[in-house]
Amino acid sequence: MGRDPDAGSLERLLAVRGQRLMRVAVALTGSRADGEDLLQAALERVLRNRRRVESDLEGYLWRTLYHLAADGWRRRGRWRARLAEFRAQVPAPAGEDAGMVDLRDELVRLLGQLPPRQRAVIVLRYWEQHTEAETAALLGCSEGTVKSSAARGLQRLREVAAQRQEPETGPAQGPKSRPGTPVKLAEGRS
Repeated sequence: MGRDPDAGSLERLLAVRGQRLMRVAVALTGSRADGEDLLQAALERVLRNRRRVESDLEGYLWRTLYHLAADGWRRRGRWRARLAEFRAQVPAPAGEDAGMVDLRDELVRLLGQLPPRQRAVIVLRYWEQHTEAETAALLGCSEGTVKSSAARGLQRLREVAAQRQEPETGPAQGPKSRPGTPVKLAEGRS
């Protein structure tokens, strides 16, 4: 494969990071089928441009995945509706209880109400636990943009979560205004 001294590097990367890549692709697209398509498109692009990738194959794959997801959001203009359709189609890891699955499902629904950049920043920073610098590099923006998008995204998630806790008739009258477990979002910056 051209300048690549180790032709098996992509296969090893997928063996080690494949499930994580798939989970992120599903979170970015809102459905398992679209997540598979997104990951496949990213892998095709990596393979097509393999000779130009001289170092950091994993970084190139992650950037390609996020850029293709953002392109899809812009192109279709339907990203909010698509993410709202997301249901827990990815089987829960062994030992995960139903409460965690419900909480994750609720979080994905809340993420669907964010603009694309805020959603991507929240997924990268808090779901994938990338640093601000790593997130900025993956999204091709400044660290300041990552910080402001994260702050605005978390604030919007808090607002949407509070609205979901209120009954349909008006504002909450007490802490038990709606059955179920409330979604608690972290306060402040990290």
